[in-house]
Amino acid sequence: MIFVGLSHKTAPIEVRERLAIGRSQLPEVLARLTAHPAIAEALVLSTCNRVEVYASPRRPAPGLVRPGGAPPSADDERALQNEALRAAVSVLIGIGGDAVRGHLAGRVGADAVVHLFRVAASLDSMVVGEPQILGQMKEAIEIARGAKTLGARLGRAAHRAIKVGKRVRTETAIGAGQVSVSSVAIDLARQIFTELTGHTALLIGAGEMAEAASKLLVRAGARLVVVNRSPERAAALAREVGGEPRPWAELERAVVEADIVVSSTSSPSYVVTLDLVRRARKARRGRSLFLIDIAVPRDIDPAVNKLDNVYLYDVDDLSQIVAQSVEGRAAEAARAEAIVVDEAQAFEAWTLERALTPTIVGLRARTRSILAAEVERSLSGKLRHLGPAERQALALMVEAATNKLLHVPTTRLRAMAADPRVAEHVDSLRELFDIDGAPVDADGGVARALAEGEPRDAADDRRTPLSARGAEPPASGDRGVDPALRQAGPRAHAAEENGHQVRPPGARPQPAEASVLAVANPAAAVRAAGLKGA
Repeated sequence: MIFVGLSHKTAPIEVRERLAIGRSQLPEVLARLTAHPAIAEALVLSTCNRVEVYASPRRPAPGLVRPGGAPPSADDERALQNEALRAAVSVLIGIGGDAVRGHLAGRVGADAVVHLFRVAASLDSMVVGEPQILGQMKEAIEIARGAKTLGARLGRAAHRAIKVGKRVRTETAIGAGQVSVSSVAIDLARQIFTELTGHTALLIGAGEMAEAASKLLVRAGARLVVVNRSPERAAALAREVGGEPRPWAELERAVVEADIVVSSTSSPSYVVTLDLVRRARKARRGRSLFLIDIAVPRDIDPAVNKLDNVYLYDVDDLSQIVAQSVEGRAAEAARAEAIVVDEAQAFEAWTLERALTPTIVGLRARTRSILAAEVERSLSGKLRHLGPAERQALALMVEAATNKLLHVPTTRLRAMAADPRVAEHVDSLRELFDIDGAPVDADGGVARALAEGEPRDAADDRRTPLSARGAEPPASGDRGVDPALRQAGPRAHAAEENGHQVRPPGARPQPAEASVLAVANPAAAVRAAGLKGA
């Protein structure tokens, strides 16, 4: 698995809004990612403060895999991850332009899983503990599923991340109190006016963040005016919180009347322009105007901050209050970090164990095939006089012998999953037992094993024993979008050929070309790609 993206930690708002991807554009971006030969699965998380790509590298096509379905070697795995890393970078730069390159961060392998889990736990949020991220991640998963870009590997990691986020919120108090960008914005308003009672607040927008802000403003005593492009949504929100709805045509008049303006829309362009504020400022006759823009892309032209008696704050200006919020929940954040590490380790162990499945199945099939051949030979010779009952007993004995013979090596092989030399052990095992060259029919012992309770994984068409396939790894306790993108469909890169090559049995991997980021250290791979650590 790989991760590439940017967030409030790596990029200022003027860079983040270049890469802002609206909900309606996500399927197209996902299609563009998975059309690349290096990417098999993709998930895109796009929020006000982050745009991140999570992807699973594409495995070699049937016939190009290592003999017998053996898992990729460490070098092979790194090469696959590096190709996917570069592919994701290319797509993001295609959307946001070259200006975003220096702000992109990346991780690969287990580090990417940890980052995904931290995001779901709101540990990487601007406001640590905010609850909105879980809903945003669920929506991203549903969109990826609808676009058919979420398969068995990445899908399992994404759904596990949701469970990690829920566990953190259940077992810690990291989300105690009002913790969100909206709540921080209202705290800022309180700092400006001390008391909001008697003051008029204008809310522009009627989405989730706007709704949260409206409730907090009314609770603080402010008179609330709601303006939205949809009169129905403005009326519904105003009715729910006890505010006054206004039509969009009265936006400027509402700005003139307001002491505080909080804007949170999904508009691709400024809804509060410099000219609008200039006119409103003149009508206000010197009264100060405070504007809080919590939208990305921004709703309010930043140039208004140059006007006298006009004070504009955007999401990046909330950092001081956010820092205080983090300090107040430091102990809970530490507990949440421990949960993330615990869950990531469990997920990684499960993932590595699952990668050993082809070898375990091959070993069982090879052993069962040899024993079955010997039994058949005996039943055709000296034991041909045995009746059905005796033959059934003999078959059961052979199965029991197979299980007992392979119990220890299978258990120890799974225990080696976290060993960095596991690929060497697997190669040695396959060679010693001639698993790849076993003289069996097309399905051989594997087909028989399947018939005895080892189902096919429909997602990746590989046979996986029930014991290694558990439903989940064990739990431990429109601005800025390149117009060309809108024309890029699922076939955008269909003409590109799969770059995987056949490697003959026993052949050593060829040295990676200079353009391939095949390095032993995942962090070095990220640096070689010109990316930051997340």
